[in-house]
Amino acid sequence: MNNVTVGAQEIPLPSWSDNARRFALKVLNEIKRNNWELSVLFCGDKTITDLNNRYRDKNEPTDILSFNLGETIKKGRKTTYLPGDIVISLDTMKENALYFQTPQDEELRRLLIHGILHLDGMDHKTLEKNEPMLALQEKILNKLGKEQIIPKTGVKN
Repeated sequence: MNNVTVGAQEIPLPSWSDNARRFALKVLNEIKRNNWELSVLFCGDKTITDLNNRYRDKNEPTDILSFNLGETIKKGRKTTYLPGDIVISLDTMKENALYFQTPQDEELRRLLIHGILHLDGMDHKTLEKNEPMLALQEKILNKLGKEQIIPKTGVKN
């Protein structure tokens, strides 16, 4: 059984954070992962810029960072996998949604899938759609297309 913990830094915890948690669980089921303890942190551009600067030497905001831990913990008969943490800037996510003319909810779902695939060991060299990781990302996004994180009534924290 998987577990996803959602938190926030610099911003209030979004009212739809439990929807994000449930969506991440569905993504883990889609890629057939079990016993994962995943952490997702929503933040603003200040927090993600600080992290991007500290860990990637890029003093600028980004939409998502994945921090791979890849550790297995055994307690008795139970084995739990700690893949790492996903950090998403809601500020940059909203900017990207405007830039790509995509609903914010879709962009957020795409980012969650993207981060999970990175923590699962996948990577991409470019942002071309034919990259295997990005093709899988879009396949999962399409399959879970009816799922919704951010209510249609608007984006509220």
